[in-house]
Amino acid sequence: MSIKNIFKNAIIPEKFNIKELYNQETYLINGVLRKWTGETSKVYSSIFTDEGNGLERKVIGTIPNMQEQNAFEALDAAYAAYDYGRGEWPTMKVEDRINCVENFAKMMVETRDEVVKLLMWEIGKDYASSCKEFDRTVEYIYDTIEDLKKSDREDSNLKKHSGIYAQIRRGPLGVVLCMGPYNYPLNETFCLLIPALIMGNTTVFKPAKYGVLLLSPLLDAFQKCFPKGVVNLIYGRGRVLATPIMKTGKVDVLALIGNSKSANALQHLHPKQNRLRLVLGLEAKNPAIVLPDCDLDLAVQECLLGSLSYNGQRCTALKVLFVHQDIIEEFNKKYVKALSQLKYGLPWEEGVKLTPLPEAGKPAYIHELIDDAVANGAKVINENGGEVVESFVFPAVMYPVNEKMRVYHEEQFGPIVPIVAFDDVSSPLDYVSESNYGQQVSLFSESANTLAPLIDMLVNQVCRVNINSQCQRGPDVFPFVGRKDSAVSTLSVHDAIRSFSIRTLVAFKGTDSNKEVLNDLLDNKQSNFVSTHYIL
Repeated sequence: MSIKNIFKNAIIPEKFNIKELYNQETYLINGVLRKWTGETSKVYSSIFTDEGNGLERKVIGTIPNMQEQNAFEALDAAYAAYDYGRGEWPTMKVEDRINCVENFAKMMVETRDEVVKLLMWEIGKDYASSCKEFDRTVEYIYDTIEDLKKSDREDSNLKKHSGIYAQIRRGPLGVVLCMGPYNYPLNETFCLLIPALIMGNTTVFKPAKYGVLLLSPLLDAFQKCFPKGVVNLIYGRGRVLATPIMKTGKVDVLALIGNSKSANALQHLHPKQNRLRLVLGLEAKNPAIVLPDCDLDLAVQECLLGSLSYNGQRCTALKVLFVHQDIIEEFNKKYVKALSQLKYGLPWEEGVKLTPLPEAGKPAYIHELIDDAVANGAKVINENGGEVVESFVFPAVMYPVNEKMRVYHEEQFGPIVPIVAFDDVSSPLDYVSESNYGQQVSLFSESANTLAPLIDMLVNQVCRVNINSQCQRGPDVFPFVGRKDSAVSTLSVHDAIRSFSIRTLVAFKGTDSNKEVLNDLLDNKQSNFVSTHYIL
């Protein structure tokens, strides 16, 4: 199939066809699924179809276009539900909160087919990756539950030191404003939302700009599984909704995966910034450093996956490839050949790897980077590189790239692959050191002597050094974090429940009267906090 025909005469399997618009006519605030009667916004797919008027970006539904007063209603509901830590949810037994989250996961599984279909249509993610995102999210929820059980079992023991008894547990932080990214609108959003909820916080949740409708099938589960005011979901523009509620000072945690400009703007609006906890996953410009003693075929394959999985629209993507001068010619030849064998097409096509982009302005931006690189001496070295058909951009491999080019510095977040030749490893090391970002790096070498000094230097510049493999987030039990401007706080199953909580304790001097009170509390199970109950 010619690239020019990617959208023409597309055959949509019955299983994935959207016959009726998804008009999201309800929204969740204070435990009630309310009817929306106001202005709506159209939700456009990343996919173009011809329905009689030529190729047009397909409209797949509508969402409420909420305004400032709706954001305040959601905030007030979350604030009242938390009630300075006195509300039903923050004072609930850990076991009971776990049951609520577990019930939600069970209801969520029933929506799998519908959510996966919407992932494909909304953000152009291929079927296999959409299924993986859903399944991984469910697994993350259950892993979070198990980790919290383990933590709570450890905390069920009383501690004694210097004649003082203490029960030490983790307590919630308050009201969380949760904002996820469009590239993983289910998984990464829930990696914020689920640990925030299970630790006893209440939430105002605003979906990403793209990947909004896929939450519609889950609204019923949110409403049924959590007490009123614990989950409040609002739709609309971040500037309209998030800006006013941050100014109130009632938000205790800003949990955002996305752009640092948005994160900086929001946190600076808060009137009491010392009280604001930040949980942020931001930009990255992860490099690969391909050394002459590597397994070249392996390096090419991992760099291809790392740079172009989901069209390069991942914060963990390899966004610049440094390749040693001695092997650059062979690397480029093998990389371009491997890229030419990747299947491109629409998300439901079996084996497809390259798909349309959800952001309307991304094709033009990619071409700005290509034009700038060419003007400064680079070439597109692969056939069809940079060719655009509506929302689809065939990946452009650029070489030789240098520091004069925008793509050398900017996080492209799309299908353009800059390759830089080096003859001294200090060059890519300096790049990492001077970068504003510090998430991950990939090293390719088969020599321990080569790798050892690089590892020891790079672990102090980035938070994950990948050996002979692409950069990635998983497995979710490993820490996911970044230095510099790439992140604040750590996200993983274990670390996230700590990011959304704080250690707190109740202490008793070991007097006879205090021991009697303590025994009475434990025997009569009068406190949800002071308890030696063991969650199985």
